[in-house]
Amino acid sequence: MDQSANTPTIGFGSRVRKSPFFASTRSWGCNAFSVYNHTYMPIHYGDPLQEYQQLISAVTLWDVACQRQVQISGPDATRFVQLLTPRNLSSLAVGQVKYVPLVDENGGMVNDPVLLRIREDMYWLSLADSDVLLWAKGLAWGHDFNVQITEPDVSPLQVQGPMATDVMQAVVGAWIRDLKYFWFRETDIQGIPVVVSRTGWSNERGYEVFLRDGTRGNELWDIIMAAGKPWNISPACPSQIKRMEAGLLSYHNDMNLSTNPFELGMGKFVDLDQEADFIGKQALKVIARDGIRNRLLGAYIDGAPLPVNEHRWPVTVDGKAVGELTSCCYSPTLEQNIAYIYLPAILATAGRKVTVQTVVGERAAELCELPFVKNRAGDNAS
Repeated sequence: MDQSANTPTIGFGSRVRKSPFFASTRSWGCNAFSVYNHTYMPIHYGDPLQEYQQLISAVTLWDVACQRQVQISGPDATRFVQLLTPRNLSSLAVGQVKYVPLVDENGGMVNDPVLLRIREDMYWLSLADSDVLLWAKGLAWGHDFNVQITEPDVSPLQVQGPMATDVMQAVVGAWIRDLKYFWFRETDIQGIPVVVSRTGWSNERGYEVFLRDGTRGNELWDIIMAAGKPWNISPACPSQIKRMEAGLLSYHNDMNLSTNPFELGMGKFVDLDQEADFIGKQALKVIARDGIRNRLLGAYIDGAPLPVNEHRWPVTVDGKAVGELTSCCYSPTLEQNIAYIYLPAILATAGRKVTVQTVVGERAAELCELPFVKNRAGDNAS
C-alpha cells in the first residue's frame, strides 16, 4: 500500500499528560509531538535542521517535562539508591549529579537516568522513557526498605547552546558561571521555585531548569524566552543529530533490557568491587569474566543523506545478517550519514566494512568508535 501521502497525526486527550509548558510550546508553533513517559513530548517546531543550527550557533529552550522524576527519600534512601545501580555512589555529595545506569537481575538496562542528590536523605532519578517509578516501588516493597518513592511536582526545561550561560546569567544571576558541570543549585526565578543543574542532552553548553510548581510553567517559559532575546533564543526540541554526534544513547532506540552496560560502552559506570550490593551484580560479574557477546559501535554510512530510521535496519557482512542499525541521521557538521550499529563483539572493530539495508537500498558503511564529536558541554565529570 502506498503510504507516501499518509501524514501521521497525534490526537491530544486527557489520558496522556500535558507538561506545564504545553500551552507555551503550542503558542510558539509546535505541532509535532510524541509520547514519552506517558507525557506529550515536543519533537520539532517545523524544521529539525534549523533547530540543530540554532543549537550549535546560539541558544535554544526545550520542554523536556516528559523527563519525569522519581523521588526517593527516607532513612534508607542512600542504601536503596545504591541497590538500583552498579555505579559506586559513595562519593556523591548533596548538590551533585551523576549518570547512573539502572540494571535488572540479568544486568539488562532498565533505564539510564541522571541522579541528583537533593538532600542527605533525598534523591531524584531524572528518567529516560520507562516505568522506573513502578520498578523502584516493587523493589522497595520486596526488600523492606524504609523509603518513600513518589513522582514529585518537578518538570524540567533545558537551555542549551553556546550562549546558554549568558541567558542563564540574565535569568538567575552571575553565580551561574561558577556552577560546575554535573552539579546543581536550588534557587528561585522571580519567586518560582526551581533547581538549576549544569547538565543536558546536547553536548553543547547547557543547563536544566527543574520547575517545582507545575502551575507556573508558562510563566517560567516566558521569563526565559524574554531573558534570552538578546542572544536570539528560540524554542527547540532534543536533537537527534546532536545527540548522535555526541555519542549519547536513547533508551528503547539504542538499549533495552536485552543489552547490558558493557555492550554499550558504559563499563566505567560499573563498579563490581564495591562493598555495596546492587541488583544485577552477580550477572554483571559473569559478563565481565566471560566477555560480551555483542557491542554497540558508531558507523559512517556512504551516500546521500538518509532519513532518521523509523525501525531498526538490518546489517550484513558478506551477505550474512549480523546485526542491526539502531539509530541513524545525517550530520551537517560532519557532512556524512552517521549511525549506531549493534552487532557481535567479534565483528565490532573500528574500520570494519559492513552493509546496511536502508529504506532506500543497500549502503556501504564503516564502523568507528564513539563519540563522533568531542564533548563541548564541559569536562567529563558525569
